[in-house]
Amino acid sequence: MRIKLALLALIASVSGVKAADALLPATSAPLVSPAYNWTGFYLGAMGGYGWSDRIIVAGTAITNADIKGVFGGGTTGFNYQATGSMFVVGVEADAAWSNIEHSETFLGVTAQERIESFGSVTGRAGIAVSSAFLYGKGGYAWAENQISLTARGLTLSESQFHSGWTIGGGAEFGFAGPWSAKAEYMFARYNSATYLAALATPGVTLAADVHTIKAGVNYRFEWAGQPVTARY
Repeated sequence: MRIKLALLALIASVSGVKAADALLPATSAPLVSPAYNWTGFYLGAMGGYGWSDRIIVAGTAITNADIKGVFGGGTTGFNYQATGSMFVVGVEADAAWSNIEHSETFLGVTAQERIESFGSVTGRAGIAVSSAFLYGKGGYAWAENQISLTARGLTLSESQFHSGWTIGGGAEFGFAGPWSAKAEYMFARYNSATYLAALATPGVTLAADVHTIKAGVNYRFEWAGQPVTARY
């Protein structure tokens, strides 16, 4: 009889331990939750407003240039974010048609300077928190600039290509799957190019600093090598 009672007590004890374990959350397997991942190629459209408050004409800086206007264009690039990491790196190229300009009329002659187009090829790096991505970027910048004189219905114009550098940053936010929207500020310094050399040697050199504020929308294509889950 005593042996039977001891066996019954042991069985009851083991059953109680198993019941208590069933009430505890499982810890053997990690919880897996979907997470936003920025890896992939993307294409986008962008536009904004630009201005220059400093140009350099024949080596002399002019700080009240008042060159300003709007622009619009496209973007392409690639991001990489390792699984479980907050850091995102990538490369980006963009180009835009522009109406950033300034004109003045004196004695019936209208002089105009206009940035016809511009773009950049930059590196981009930052920190992502789920679908929010804060980044800085910098690299090569270019611009096609035109100066013109108009009088009595006749126009004389010349365009030159400027190379330079750019730096800035922005924020991008993912929404609706592969779509994202961004806002960005960039500063560009375009090196000097020579104008009017055919009319009067050695011509006139012109350089400029340009600020831009832009908004854009990107569509990211899936990259099969990158999972979109994160472990916590």
